Amino acid sequence: MAKKDFSYKGRSFEDLKKMSLNEFAGILPARQRRTLKRGFTDAQKSLLKKIKKDKPYVETHCRDMIIVPEMVGKLIKVHNGKDFFPVTIEKDMLGHYLGEFSLTRKKVAHSSPGIGATKSSASLSVK
Repeated sequence: MAKKDFSYKGRSFEDLKKMSLNEFAGILPARQRRTLKRGFTDAQKSLLKKIKKDKPYVETHCRDMIIVPEMVGKLIKVHNGKDFFPVTIEKDMLGHYLGEFSLTRKKVAHSSPGIGATKSSASLSVK
């Protein structure tokens, strides 16, 4: 089955790009709408300025930035606590936070228990 054209809450991507930030905030869910109504923080404002420049990618610690239409198609490296994880912004990501796409936790992979870790392993030889 062929995928139909992208639409967000019944609006095409071209319409979303033409909207002002306040109009875009009006169609977002409540949490994102309240965040945009309060205004951007200084870190979020500087991130938007960097995105508007023509650079191959932008690195940021700003995980609480809401993805707006002018970010679509850009490569943003989001910090996950240890390193910067590359995230290519797509149309389906509109209204989400950047931090949702750069996970901070990894799966725990334990190795075999060491000598003395259990009562039965205490009698094993070290050789």
